[in-house]
Amino acid sequence: MPELPEVETTIRSLRKKVLGRTFLDIWTDWSKIIKKPRSPSGERGFEKFKKEIRGKKIERIWRAGKNIIFDLSNNLSLLIHQKLTGHLLIGSWFLDNESWKPKIKGPLEERVNTYIHLLFTLDSGEMLALSDLRKFAKVELWKSKDLKNSKALKSLGPDPFKITFEEFKEILKKKKNKIKQVLMDQTVVAGIGNIYSDEILFAAKIHPLKTVSELNSQEIKKIYRTMKEILKKAIKVQGESISDYRTPLGEKGGFDKFRKVYRREKEKCSRCRTIIKKIKISGRSAHFCPRCQKL
Repeated sequence: MPELPEVETTIRSLRKKVLGRTFLDIWTDWSKIIKKPRSPSGERGFEKFKKEIRGKKIERIWRAGKNIIFDLSNNLSLLIHQKLTGHLLIGSWFLDNESWKPKIKGPLEERVNTYIHLLFTLDSGEMLALSDLRKFAKVELWKSKDLKNSKALKSLGPDPFKITFEEFKEILKKKKNKIKQVLMDQTVVAGIGNIYSDEILFAAKIHPLKTVSELNSQEIKKIYRTMKEILKKAIKVQGESISDYRTPLGEKGGFDKFRKVYRREKEKCSRCRTIIKKIKISGRSAHFCPRCQKL
C-alpha cells in the first residue's frame, strides 16, 4: 500500500500537472470504486458522481495521512485512497478493444500501470487515471466542509512532520501495544505502514516486538528522529516501488536502494551481517535484525 512518501510524491506531481485544471468527463469500468455518493449497485452512484464532478475546477491538492484530496470549485472535495495496489497516473490514453493504452511510449506502458479502472478527462487534453490491480481503492465526493469534519479525517493522528517530540512522547505514553503496531496506527501518526515502520525501527535499533511501555525517553527520541529522516529521504527519491506503486508519470520510486530490512528476510544485515528475520505481529509482517535490534 502506498504510504506517506508515495502519497506525498503523488500530490507534488499532481500539483505541477493538474492544479487549476477542470474535469470534463469521467469513465469507469468498475462503478463500485465510487464509495460516495453511494448506491447499492454502484451504477447510480457513479452517474451522480459524474454529473457532480463535471465542470469542476481543481483548486487545491493536499494530503491527509494516506488520503489524496482535491478541493474543487463549488465547495466540493474529491478524496482518493489508493489502498493496496492503486496509484494515480497522468498522461493521454486511447481505448483499444476495451483497454486503455497510452498514446506515448514509455513508463505508462509497464504492466503495473495498465489496470485502469477510473479515468478523468481534463480541459488541458491530459487525463488523470487510477490504475488498481486489486480494485481496492476508494473514491469519494464530499462537500468540503463535511469532509473536513468527517470521522475519517478527524480520527487521523497528526502528520509525522508536524508533530513535536513532546507531543509524540505523550501519545506513545497512552499506548500499550508493540512499537511496530503503534507506528502503523493511523490514530497515532498518519501515513506510516509496513515498509517505513520496519525501516524506522531498524534505523533506531529498536526491536518491533518491544512494547511502548518498555521504551525509555532516549529510545523514543531515536524513533522520533529516524521517523522524520526516513520519511524525508523516501520523499526525496519518490517513494518505494517494490510492489505496485508508481509515480504519476508511471515511473518507479528510488527508495529501493535505501531499503535495509523490509522484505529482506534471510539476507545479511547491512550493518552487522546477521541474517534478517521476519515475524508476524497481529497478522502483519515485521522485518528486523536480531543483533542490531535486540529485544
